[in-house]
Amino acid sequence: MGRVLRLDLSGTPTSWLSCEDAAVLYVKDLVKWELGKKNLILLGGFNRISGEQSFLEISPVIATKGDIHHRRRTAGFNNQMLFRRDNYRCMYCGTQHTHAELTRDHVIPRSKGGPDIWENVVAACRRCNQFKADRTPEAAGMALLAVPFRPNVFESMFLAQHTVLADQMEYLEKQFTGNRDWKAA
Repeated sequence: MGRVLRLDLSGTPTSWLSCEDAAVLYVKDLVKWELGKKNLILLGGFNRISGEQSFLEISPVIATKGDIHHRRRTAGFNNQMLFRRDNYRCMYCGTQHTHAELTRDHVIPRSKGGPDIWENVVAACRRCNQFKADRTPEAAGMALLAVPFRPNVFESMFLAQHTVLADQMEYLEKQFTGNRDWKAA
């Protein structure tokens, strides 16, 4: 079953929820508005008198009130998110690769004080990363195909989730920065 995109009341993404966690928010009357087709259905028990089974329809995007414990927890990054951001493409030679064939390259090498942050890392194939070694792209005579950037919270939510439903993608992509072609990712 798919995940539910949780928003705060202003429409800012806060987390991905399981259907069960979303159901708890519905039952506690914390869901204040929702978007998308209610295609996630949780089945309950059977009424002993009528024999009818209870069910709860859950929207793929819900806005809730109440305490948000994991607000914007996707601000960090990992290789999976980095490779998705760069569309599994080496940012030096432009070739698309599998996750296992890519490495994290620091544009300004760590040995030269380069930080391990979104704005200083790109996906690189092993061949290009080894050729670049501990040099800057300019010193190695290599051009970057795209400038590394920090995804906003909407892009981070997309990058953090493996499967994004169409209604969720439609909501998130309205706030994308336009730095990459996310539909190809």
